[in-house]
Amino acid sequence: MVAKSAKPAIWRDLSSAIDLFNASLSKENFDKRIVGFFAERNYIREYPSGSLVSSLVGFVRQDGIGATGIESSMNSTITGTDGRYSYARGLGAEIPGSQNEIIAAKKGTSIRLTIDRDVQWVAAKAIQEAVSKSHAISGTVIVMDPKTGHILAHATAPTFDPNNTKSVSSALMRNPSVQDAYEPGSTGKIMTLAAALEEKKITPETIFTVKDKIKRGGSTFHDHDTHPVQHLTTSGILAISSNTGTIQIGEKLSNNTLHDYLAKFGIGISTGSGLPGESAGKLRPVSDWSGTTAPTVAFGQGYSLTAMQATSVFATIANNGVRVSPTVIAGTTDASGKFTASAPRVNERVVSAETAKQVRIMMESVVSSQGTAPSAAIPGYRVAGKTGTAMRYNSDCACYSGYTASFIGFAPADAPRYVISVTIQGPKGIHFGGLLGGPVFKKVMTFVLQSEHVAPTGTEVIPVALNQSELISMQSQASSVKVTQASAKKR
Repeated sequence: MVAKSAKPAIWRDLSSAIDLFNASLSKENFDKRIVGFFAERNYIREYPSGSLVSSLVGFVRQDGIGATGIESSMNSTITGTDGRYSYARGLGAEIPGSQNEIIAAKKGTSIRLTIDRDVQWVAAKAIQEAVSKSHAISGTVIVMDPKTGHILAHATAPTFDPNNTKSVSSALMRNPSVQDAYEPGSTGKIMTLAAALEEKKITPETIFTVKDKIKRGGSTFHDHDTHPVQHLTTSGILAISSNTGTIQIGEKLSNNTLHDYLAKFGIGISTGSGLPGESAGKLRPVSDWSGTTAPTVAFGQGYSLTAMQATSVFATIANNGVRVSPTVIAGTTDASGKFTASAPRVNERVVSAETAKQVRIMMESVVSSQGTAPSAAIPGYRVAGKTGTAMRYNSDCACYSGYTASFIGFAPADAPRYVISVTIQGPKGIHFGGLLGGPVFKKVMTFVLQSEHVAPTGTEVIPVALNQSELISMQSQASSVKVTQASAKKR
């Protein structure tokens, strides 16, 4: 719409002001002579999936520019470029025969994600229910293929509808899986054990005298419950998630060695997922460590990571010790319909295949009746995992308040196909990772295994000794078997 009395004439976008048509727009322009109406084609982005993948995909602003998520990080790829026609002009018209230049418009490219819509739906529903029931601040579920790095599901709660962002707070538009760093707690113990095994400082059967509290660096560290002195194997320490036992394992390593292994697992380094605003977490240099840093780092406090980094750590163990950077981009499709797959992800060996195998076997005891997450067990399949219950740092008060509850695992444990991480921030009441994260893991993993037709491999696990008594018993049985076999050979 153009008002004739305006000099020069002023263009008014009628559609953007349609809600105020009878009020401000009429007062501003209708007292002037209107010379005409002109049509202009506009496009808006619609999101048929609504809030299903909004924290990942993001949304576009009114001007068509990506504001968050993939829409933002790959905006230039998706939108393409406008065309241009340049010419010489005189007396209000193009000068005939003058030089002109035409630059054709370049169509945008479509992005194909690695997300499986069905798995995403199950994961989103599961984490929404868990966050609601626990009255938590937020929660995430990530499903990853450890061999390719492909993310099959990326669900967060609470979330938002990208079709209607006018009343949505900026906090909801964040992607907590890559932007929110937290201290992992006991899920971080996996890295301590893997490092000590790789350095040949321990074996799964090494015996430790484990008290419910020990003093280090002027501070007292506790297990999550009181107990008499126990004589636990490395496997037993992991199964019951003993802080004091893990501190002793960490002390088998120098501070530099422990730090370097965490860095090799990707702590303090962006995963390279390509998602905007990704945090690298925080891992302080050893020169900044105090007398209590090494003990706390050993059991998963004193450093921070994102849910995506935590998923990558467990994927490394599942993938025989090789870390593959995660991605949500399967490839691109150009204007002609040609699909180009993304290049294979960068990979790096962190620990040996043998060390990774030993850790996987020990992790199976976590979901046993003697472990901290029997709620994550899936009938017919061998499952490996680890619980985490960490004190949560609150930047508002610069103090620790509340908890982060998590469970991360993979299945089948004997030939891992999928890794699933569940993280719940600030739950009220029950706050243990096994009780909150375990059931979510089970629900999502069960669906993934069944929908992908992964055949059950049985639930019988390789027996591991969790304490000194079990170790002596197993060694005695092994000796008896050897004697019997030797006698049979003589006959």
